[in-house]
Amino acid sequence: MKNIKSYINQHKDRFLNELIELLKIPSISADSTYKNDVLKTAEIVKMSLQNAGCDKVEICKTEGHPIVYGEKIIAKNLPTILVYGHYDVQPPDPLDLWNSPPFEPIIKNTDLHPEGAIFARGASDDKGQMYMHVKALEFMTATNQLPCNVKFLIEGEEEVGSSSLSAFVKENQEKLKNDIILISDTGMIAPDAPSITTGLRGLSYVEVEVTGPNRDLHSGLYGGAVANPINILTKMIASLHDENNHITIPDFYDKVENLSKEERAEMAKAPFSLKDYKAALDINAVYGEKGYTTNERNSIRPTLDVNGIWGGYTGEGAKTVIASKAYAKISMRLVPNQDWIEITKLFTTHFESIAPKGVKVKVTPHHGGQGYVTPTNSIGYQAASKAYQDSFGKTPIPQRSGGSIPIVALFEEELKSKTILMGFGLNSDAIHSPNEHFGILNYLKGIETIPLFYKYFTELST
Repeated sequence: MKNIKSYINQHKDRFLNELIELLKIPSISADSTYKNDVLKTAEIVKMSLQNAGCDKVEICKTEGHPIVYGEKIIAKNLPTILVYGHYDVQPPDPLDLWNSPPFEPIIKNTDLHPEGAIFARGASDDKGQMYMHVKALEFMTATNQLPCNVKFLIEGEEEVGSSSLSAFVKENQEKLKNDIILISDTGMIAPDAPSITTGLRGLSYVEVEVTGPNRDLHSGLYGGAVANPINILTKMIASLHDENNHITIPDFYDKVENLSKEERAEMAKAPFSLKDYKAALDINAVYGEKGYTTNERNSIRPTLDVNGIWGGYTGEGAKTVIASKAYAKISMRLVPNQDWIEITKLFTTHFESIAPKGVKVKVTPHHGGQGYVTPTNSIGYQAASKAYQDSFGKTPIPQRSGGSIPIVALFEEELKSKTILMGFGLNSDAIHSPNEHFGILNYLKGIETIPLFYKYFTELST
């Protein structure tokens, strides 16, 4: 691509300012209080795609939050790239752990980002990474270097399970028809170590409720005589792992993909410092399933984690009470071949079976998705690899991600398309956590690399 670096340097301040304005809007999809902010963000994304060069842009209503669709079709005989991203963000809680307000973006220099990073909710997940694609299109249309057709599918419900997107994809297969899907909602190993995500874990997310007596009870009058739902819930949760941190749900591992020694050896080539990993998290030891390394535990092995637990009195001071109910939210990250619906049923059956007499258990599934693996010998992967080589001067390392993007498996099922995951975030970006941020260099490198993918994918496809 001609003049791409000079174009980025020329418009750098504007690219940053536009992203900062987008990050100021609290487009929290999980909280209906922010419905108008979500709608406002969709309008801004629509306007941004129009300004970047899309010939057609529309806001598509759904039963939930709207989807923004845009396209630039230059020739029917050329390949079509479908770009997917999301404009909704996670809630910012807990607010007291943010060093600056989550929706008042600020640029700060850090040891990892001496050139600066934008601190704000959604900076990396996914507004910053989604907006790279908008600016990449702007460059290609402004300089008349768009080599193929492009479509954009930007949703507002990714952080709550993409429930409306599934129906939209099924109902709009012709509109969304493409040759490859491109997503930047993942990360790379380090600022100077580019990587391409070749696998995602699936997800099963459930909420459990344990009910004991029909009302809260005085712990002196009833303590020791009736089942305490909080005590029981914590015991039930503790039993879900054995002494080797192996998940104890029967048949849970039946379909788990076991990588060969050779594949695990290739994974181990990725640069990784256990010392730095522990230092970054302020922990003195790592923890997890016996027999696997840290990077294997968080990518190629399934997990079960409690994401929230509550019940009883949690206010200031003391209240001696046995709660009537106790609750927990639990997520299970799954590896390819594990079906999330099947795993949810296995969990439900097992959790109900281990409840002692004296309590009732209710399991409510929330959402989930299948795992995904993309081949490294495909045209899409080769194009992405060549793009990174040009922009970073290094061959990217293929790596499995521990995260989940449930819609990827649906795309392949419904649109018959493979997905390329070109993420530019870092594990240290604190996505879903206080002080989320996105390095300015990462942002600009994304804008530089994406047009190169278009170039090489078109060349390899035609």
